[in-house]
Amino acid sequence: MKVSILQMPIDKGNIEHNLDAMSAMLEKTMNSSNRPDAVLLPELWNTGFYPSPISEFADSQDNWKNHMGRLASEYTVNIIAGSLAVERNGHIYNTCYVFDRTGTNIASYDKIHLFTPSKEHKDFTPGNQITTFMLDGIKCGVIICYDLRFPELSRQLALNGVSVLFVAAAWPVERLQHWDTLLRARAIENQFFVAAANGISPRKGESLHLGGGSAIYDPWGSLLAQGSTDNLKGEILQANLQPGVIAQIRSQINIFQDRRPDVYTLNRK
Repeated sequence: MKVSILQMPIDKGNIEHNLDAMSAMLEKTMNSSNRPDAVLLPELWNTGFYPSPISEFADSQDNWKNHMGRLASEYTVNIIAGSLAVERNGHIYNTCYVFDRTGTNIASYDKIHLFTPSKEHKDFTPGNQITTFMLDGIKCGVIICYDLRFPELSRQLALNGVSVLFVAAAWPVERLQHWDTLLRARAIENQFFVAAANGISPRKGESLHLGGGSAIYDPWGSLLAQGSTDNLKGEILQANLQPGVIAQIRSQINIFQDRRPDVYTLNRK
């Protein structure tokens, strides 16, 4: 599976700018000689993280969902569409939609862990379901940003048979060391591929400064591709993931066979 990550230049609240950036980058990667099978976008790529009040930017008519489905169909590519602010039944969710090559919405995921330091829990409703899906015969999962700090979620996806974990994020430059460490750790401890898209943005007063550093790791924790932290024009990362290596790696160090959940079952508190 050839994966392209769009490390977009994101301007908070400027939907026209962000849409133009996404469209140009998607066209570029789809017209390249190394045409991808799947494309990953960052968290809240159309609005940035996140303008207030978010209710004025939340999609309640599925306009963005339909737009991304049309693009997937037009380019005949799988799209993991980062995330969008979506209004449903009077609640706003931070939602990732996944589209197959026909433009069909095959999966959606509502961010489970909301970032309380930025008061995200005041504006959004958390999801309560993990999400897996098949892309070209490969089982995949998706998480959003702060979810990365909760290893239980990624482990559950691994136990559900996921070979590729997609991460859509709006991660600040001040904590990029955490970002890179956690991405590598999730790949190593679960022995699957991790493909993570972060946006990038300049400093603007007190606004969140997105740090770039998007990355793709293999199940050994080896870095396959990484975005810069200072290219404010954005960039496209690519790597060819070969899930067949997972069985080989697990035959050498079979952590799933050696697990002892009888000893360390987590308490519900």
